[in-house]
Amino acid sequence: MSSNPVAETVAALLPRAQAELAELVAFKSVADFAQFPKSESEGAANWVADALRAEDFVDVAVLDTPDGTQSVYGCLPGPEGARTVLLYAHYDVQPPLDEAAWTTPPFELTERDGRWYGRGAADCKGGVIMHLLALRALKANGGVPVHVKVIAEGSEEMGTGGLERYAEQHPELLEADTIVIGDAGNFRVGLPTVTTTLRGMTLVRVQIDTLQGNLHSGQFGGAAPDALAALIRVLDSLRAADGSTTVDGLAPETGWEGLEYDEGQFRKDAKVLDGVELIGDGSVADRIWARPAVTVLGIDCPPVVGATPSVQASARALVSLRVPPGVDAAEASKLLQAHLEAHTPWGARVSTEPVGQGQPFRADTSSPAYQAMADAMAVAYPGETMQYAGQGGSIPLCNTLAGLYPRAEILLIGLSEPEAQIHAVDESVSPEELERLSVAEALFLRNYAAG
Repeated sequence: MSSNPVAETVAALLPRAQAELAELVAFKSVADFAQFPKSESEGAANWVADALRAEDFVDVAVLDTPDGTQSVYGCLPGPEGARTVLLYAHYDVQPPLDEAAWTTPPFELTERDGRWYGRGAADCKGGVIMHLLALRALKANGGVPVHVKVIAEGSEEMGTGGLERYAEQHPELLEADTIVIGDAGNFRVGLPTVTTTLRGMTLVRVQIDTLQGNLHSGQFGGAAPDALAALIRVLDSLRAADGSTTVDGLAPETGWEGLEYDEGQFRKDAKVLDGVELIGDGSVADRIWARPAVTVLGIDCPPVVGATPSVQASARALVSLRVPPGVDAAEASKLLQAHLEAHTPWGARVSTEPVGQGQPFRADTSSPAYQAMADAMAVAYPGETMQYAGQGGSIPLCNTLAGLYPRAEILLIGLSEPEAQIHAVDESVSPEELERLSVAEALFLRNYAAG
C-alpha cells in the first residue's frame, strides 16, 4: 500500500485491532437464545457500546428491538454543516455448527497461515473493528470530517427483523446522507469491490401428514402412503433436471451485467468435489446474483442411527428461496407455498407456513458516494480499480433503509471474501483486507466530505 498518513496510522493500530477482535469474537453472540445464553449477546452489545464511548461518541445507547435482541447506536458529531454518514455492522453471529470440526475453537480468535480464525471474524464482528479503525485513523490525522452514526445490529443472522422494525418506529435515528453497510466482501482478496445487488429471501416451512401414526413397513409398506416419500417428491419438484430452480409462476430468468465469476474459480471457492457438476445454466454470476435459488435447509425425519422399519406418518422441511432484484419477496413466498401445495402427491395433507423474508436490493451506482469510494479504494488498493459485484445473500435492512431514506446513498463493502468461509467451519478474516478496507473507508469519509 502506498505510504500516506492514514494508511500508516491504520497499520500501527492493527495489533490493537486484533486484540479487540479477539475480545469480541469471544462472546458467543448467537441470537438464538434457545441454544446460546442471551447474556453472551448482551455482553457483545455492551462491548460495542463501550468502544463507541471510548471514541467520544455521544447518545450511545443499547436499544431493545422488537424481536427481543439489542442493537447498539452512537453518534460522533462532525463539523457544523457537514454531511452525515451511517456506518452499519452486526455483532451477532451464526452458530459454529460442529465445534469439534473447527481446527481451533470457534470463539477464540487464532492466527494461522496469515489469517485470523474465529466465528464472526469476518461476518461481521470484523466489520465493527473496521469502522473503529477508520475513525481512529481520521481522528489521528486531522479529525473526522463528517457526522458519523454507527449502528451495530444484534440479530441480522436470524433474520427476525428487530432493527428493521425499530428503525421504522424511530425513522429519525438512522437518517443519513450516505449509508455504508460493512457486511459484504471483496470478490476476491486484493480486489476492491462494492456490492451493488443483493438477493432477497423467503423461508417457508412445509409439513406433510398421511397417517395417524407410523406403521410397520413390512405389514403396511407398499400401500400405506409414506409422508417422507411424499415430501421428497415435493422438494424434488423445486428443481429441473439440471438443478435450476423451478417454482411455478416465478419470474423468468434474467442475466447478470457486470463482473463475471470464472467457473473454475467458483468451484475452488465453493470447494466443489472433483467430478461433481455445478447446477443450473447460464454464467455463474447469473446463477448466484441474478436468478432465484431454492435450498432445502433442513428436514425433520428419523436419523439413520436408531431408525426403525416404519412408514412415516409425518415429515416436514424448511425451504429457503433467494430472489433477485425485481422480484417481490412476499409474492415469491406465496408462489413457493402454492407450488409446494400443488405438487404434494397422493392427496396427502400439506400445510405451509412462511417463517421469514427479506426484500432484494439494488444500489444506485451513479451517485457521488460511489465515486468517492472508487477514489478511496484506488489508494488503498494500488493498481486496482473498484469493481461492482452482486451477492447472493440477503441483508433485509438495506431495503428498510432505502425506503425510509430514499435520498440516501447506500454502499456495501466488507470482509466476507470467499476465503473467509463465512457461516462455515473455520471462518476467518484476512488482516490485510481489514487493513486496506479500513484505509479505504477512512479515505472515503474524507473524499465524501470534500465532494
